[in-house]
Amino acid sequence: MARVTTEDCVDKVPNRFELVLEAAHRARQVSAGAPLTVDRDNDKNPVVALREIAEGTVSPEVLRESIVTGMQRHVEVDEPEEDDMAERLKAELGKQG
Repeated sequence: MARVTTEDCVDKVPNRFELVLEAAHRARQVSAGAPLTVDRDNDKNPVVALREIAEGTVSPEVLRESIVTGMQRHVEVDEPEEDDMAERLKAELGKQG
């Protein structure tokens, strides 16, 4: 296998900084046991990740979304709708009076 460089991936991910983040994230996934989409060929995880991105077997968009999801620390809570809030307020006021 020829050496993989960032030049091989630039058509898939034009921003080199973004490419580094995505390749590192994919390398961590591979290290954690994620299935490979290309042959390992005795390459280390970062090289495998770059090859997967270069060959298009892993979507940069999916990796990007996975990075964002992994960094989110808050849980989205659905706010009650206005009608529910009004009914709850009436019920609460009825209990007090």
